[in-house]
Amino acid sequence: MNSSKSFFIKRCIMMLTGILFISICVGCFRLSAFGVDAFTCMNLGISGYLGMSFGTWQLIMNAGILVVVFFTVRKCIGAGTIVNMVCVGYGADFICWIVQDVFKIHMSLPLRIAALIVGCLFAGLGVAFYMVAEMGIAPYDSVALIIEKATRGKIPFQYARVLSDVTVVVIGVVFCLMAGNDLWLIIGIGTLCNAFFNGPLIQFFKTHISEPLLKK
Repeated sequence: MNSSKSFFIKRCIMMLTGILFISICVGCFRLSAFGVDAFTCMNLGISGYLGMSFGTWQLIMNAGILVVVFFTVRKCIGAGTIVNMVCVGYGADFICWIVQDVFKIHMSLPLRIAALIVGCLFAGLGVAFYMVAEMGIAPYDSVALIIEKATRGKIPFQYARVLSDVTVVVIGVVFCLMAGNDLWLIIGIGTLCNAFFNGPLIQFFKTHISEPLLKK
């Protein structure tokens, strides 16, 4: 097997592994019941206000962001973009089904805390893996790169990610309040952990794990 083909296969494996980690992350956040991730928080808030199904609104939002990505950081669009958009939700559903319906595990407080920690770690690790693979990333994960590019690097990726995550959480909270829905349905300590720490974790895992693995 020639080196270029071997490198391509390694990138594919890293992309798929990253998306698997993101599925685990979303599943763990849901199992922890400590709040959803930042992007989901916004979409739940807006869809609730509009009286639209979450899935339909998230698809519309992803499509809108994808248009912006196409004209700004087109290199972020690839096979991984489609795989992420299609598979993460189903993967998270499968994980929840295994835990709740097959093994019927009762999520006690220690297990919920463990699920929260795993969710936070796998969120950063998953994005770090499929970003380094450079085979396309989810539309929302490109937003921090757009901010970094628009500010000509004055706002580095990790801080741009915190900025985008905090912004979408605020938007989700505002729409949730406007709709008169309970905030605890969309926001919790898991949401805050994801919003403030995911950017630095992605940068850390990129530098110390995913980039060194790709170069081996």
